Amino acid sequence: MNTIKISLSDNLKSFVDEQVSQRGHVSSSEYVCDLLRKDQGRQQLNKLLLAGASSKPTQLITTAYFDGLRDKVRKTTKLHSWR
Repeated sequence: MNTIKISLSDNLKSFVDEQVSQRGHVSSSEYVCDLLRKDQGRQQLNKLLLAGASSKPTQLITTAYFDGLRDKVRKTTKLHSWR
């Protein structure tokens, strides 16, 4: 694992310490890593949304279409519920 050093103002350091305590993180490093992972996820979601928005529709969007999506999500959730 690599290490980086960051400098924070007193206000930001206090904020990080407060967040570590309130959110149950073990350390400020864990808190920052959690923030970075969430940011990576948001960026990936943004890319997927933009790709989807610029793509052509492949089928008619109906109630049945959304019912199928819900079923797929439920099945996926059950398969990965062990995580």
